[in-house]
Amino acid sequence: MSHFTNMKTSFRNLFYLTKTLNQLNIQYNQKQIVNDKLNSSHINLVIPQSNSYNSEFCWNGQEYDLVVDTSFWEQDYPVQSFIDKIAQKYAAEVVVGESQKIGFKPVTYKQNADGSNTIILERWGN
Repeated sequence: MSHFTNMKTSFRNLFYLTKTLNQLNIQYNQKQIVNDKLNSSHINLVIPQSNSYNSEFCWNGQEYDLVVDTSFWEQDYPVQSFIDKIAQKYAAEVVVGESQKIGFKPVTYKQNADGSNTIILERWGN
């Protein structure tokens, strides 16, 4: 029996989420969702699995939840580890991307032995 679970995330930016998935070599398809009543649309990201029980990052109006049937999860690591891996890379992408918008440039990106990351940014004055 299927049981879908909505896994809460803090992924709010589609650009950074798709960039993160690409960098982690996680295959996905974009699915446009149209709400005629609200005259709006958004993009969900479908992560295909060979067993046809796909997972999906679904926009809830504020962030992307991961909707997954944990009984049919078919990735190399548990669901929470999957989300954690994406979250770590996503956070780094947001920090670097948003910093670049205000003139900072990444100088060093290092993965530490404990699994954390260190990002050094610099900005030169005029």
